[in-house]
Amino acid sequence: MGDDREGLRGDGGLMPAPAALPTGPLRILVSEESAREHADAIAACLPDRPHRLVAAGDADIAFISREVTGLSTKHRVLPRTQAFYDTLLAAPSLRWVHTHSAGADRPVFGLLRARGVAVTTSTGANAAVVAQTAVAGLLALARRFPQLMAAQRAHRWAPLIAEGLPRDLAGQQATIVGWGPIGQEAARLLEAFGLRVAVVRSSDAPARPGVPTVAFERIGTLLPSTDWLLLACPLTDRTRGLVDAAALARLPRGAHVLNVSRGEVVEEAALVGALRSAHLGGAFLDVFAYEPLPAESPLWDLPTVIATPHSAGFSDGNAARVVGMFLDNLRRWHRGEALSGQAV
Repeated sequence: MGDDREGLRGDGGLMPAPAALPTGPLRILVSEESAREHADAIAACLPDRPHRLVAAGDADIAFISREVTGLSTKHRVLPRTQAFYDTLLAAPSLRWVHTHSAGADRPVFGLLRARGVAVTTSTGANAAVVAQTAVAGLLALARRFPQLMAAQRAHRWAPLIAEGLPRDLAGQQATIVGWGPIGQEAARLLEAFGLRVAVVRSSDAPARPGVPTVAFERIGTLLPSTDWLLLACPLTDRTRGLVDAAALARLPRGAHVLNVSRGEVVEEAALVGALRSAHLGGAFLDVFAYEPLPAESPLWDLPTVIATPHSAGFSDGNAARVVGMFLDNLRRWHRGEALSGQAV
């Protein structure tokens, strides 16, 4: 869910707008819900520009709002979502698509970009929420909540003093993979608890003065000193399988993995093995190699794992932030300016 998004201009960088803007009434493909709720706001972004909101057929622009994807995942696409995707792929005039998601790694976006369609994301819209969720997972593992909650379900009084005291967080190292809005906010929160931060990102340019920073390919140099490995990077050719068996073996015994990026960043079988052997002290996982997580996955039942259903970024304020990003880009499009958050 979360991510560095340096590969997606998640730093807020602007990419050029398409050179030739369409003439005639602008056709904007949106859901019926978005048409009802945002028609006036869309019109305000297009002064003196004729336009129509359409639910099917050819379009120049499309807005993929949350209700379009619903409970679909990139691995299991539900009928309503597929119908919208099919409309996008069949629209010959389509020039630009904005999506509610922070990433653009669903297959449909690759197909659109291959046609020359600009794809912009809502990177940063849920960054604070995802970072808070990742830190909540870290705190829960640090304070042995899985162990305590298992004892609660068993009606067993099991004070931590009787089963090994948790380590103080102050002075431990959190290595954050990805230095976009999520990674930066997570670092701010973790430093407030006294953790030291190191960063793995798309380049070895220092994330901040005094913060150890390496490129993705050199992640192994930071792992031996890592107590908490927090993954908040995009899924790219450079990050797919980044945390493999060799990387997990370089972590010190008792280290923890926190993944709010994409499941494919981690070799899941290797992760399960490291957890079962107790080489890892535990994991907080919001994303998985295949989603929904299959019922037979051992990750459901491992006692030191907190598994959540790709929900780290959900909050009641996210939809409004996403719409605001789309409308800002729509104004840019109308003025012929560069679009923000463009996937590359």
